[in-house]
Amino acid sequence: MLEAGPVTAISRVWRVGALCRAVADALEARFNPVTVVGEISGFTRAASGHCYFSLKDETGQLRCAMFRRAASLLTLSPRDGDLVEVRGRLGVYEPRGELQLIVEALRPAGQGALMEQFFKLKEKLAAEGLFAAERKRPLPVLPRGIGVVTSLGAAALHDVITALQRRVPHITVVIAPTAVQGDGAPRELMQAMESLYRMAESPGSIASAAIDVILLVRGGGAAEDLWAFNDEQLARVIARSPVPVISGLGHETDFTIADFVADVRAPTPTAAAEMASEPTVTWLSAVDTLESRLARALTRYADKQDQRLDLAASRLGRPSALAHRHRLNLGTLAQRLQHASRMVLRDKQLALGRSGQLLLPAVERAMLRSQERTHRAELRLRLLDPSLVLKRGYAWLTLEDGHTLTRMSQAHPGQRVKASLADGTVDLTVSD
Repeated sequence: MLEAGPVTAISRVWRVGALCRAVADALEARFNPVTVVGEISGFTRAASGHCYFSLKDETGQLRCAMFRRAASLLTLSPRDGDLVEVRGRLGVYEPRGELQLIVEALRPAGQGALMEQFFKLKEKLAAEGLFAAERKRPLPVLPRGIGVVTSLGAAALHDVITALQRRVPHITVVIAPTAVQGDGAPRELMQAMESLYRMAESPGSIASAAIDVILLVRGGGAAEDLWAFNDEQLARVIARSPVPVISGLGHETDFTIADFVADVRAPTPTAAAEMASEPTVTWLSAVDTLESRLARALTRYADKQDQRLDLAASRLGRPSALAHRHRLNLGTLAQRLQHASRMVLRDKQLALGRSGQLLLPAVERAMLRSQERTHRAELRLRLLDPSLVLKRGYAWLTLEDGHTLTRMSQAHPGQRVKASLADGTVDLTVSD
């Protein structure tokens, strides 16, 4: 008699690869696409451009791969320890039978909520006119002092100071130290700005420098690092600054509420410093140009006066009285020329201030040349004086009616003639 044993269900026998594919299909149908939040661990970037890392939290860990196409779209540099939010497709890496997440997008965790908050505040302040172009003020051409609001330990401070020292070493720089990230940063930033406002509003105080422009700067970082500059109260403090504010926050692609409120946005801290400081060499070049223009103007003026003197000399007659009158006129013109030159020099000196001192040698040379021309003109006029001719033994003959005797046909025997000599006159009678 045969006894029947227990009935055993016959189970399917899987090949390894087929089972992996089946699990992958089940995951695809059940979970994908999927979004996961976790901390990056073991991040590496292969020579191919693909990125590999793990996402972990307190209770688990998941291997991830991000292929070159998706990695090339990243706007940040992932690092171990970053808390991120990734979106992708869950599957199985069949050669090893490992669970794997193929990452298609990656961003800092919580960025979505932060950006929503950012855009709401931006829209609110824009509606109030805090970003309006008409309230933006031009930067001062020659600031007496520059205020800098940043952290003392920030690389941005070194970049700004280096740029200002290179371009405008003579301008006073006042640093208002503050935290630039963290929960307490907005309050410290506002206090630092307010301290510079007091200096800008009372430049005559002995204890304070004159501040004509303020730089609000910090280096680059993640969105959370820059979040202090998206504070609403800080934006309102910036908006009521008594002097123009230049923001240089993060990198060129970073934007904060402070950037929109500031009078000018610079792409970097160094660029902010350069916007606030015209190099000294530019102003020295301008002084040289003014010196050349002034010298040419004085030369043209002196030449014009010389022409007037030449014209006056050409119109002089032979009588000594006329020569004397023109000599007096020449003296007057010389005095007016000297006075006018001094007045031009004084006006230009007042306009140029300290920089104008560079022009004094050129002006003095122009004055000397003008005086030399005047002296030469006086000598030429003296040579035309009739009395000099009489001193050489000549006489000036005039008839009784005062006409000058210049031709023999004007004289006849018995006629009375007056001879003017160097020291007096002699009455003569024509005998032949």
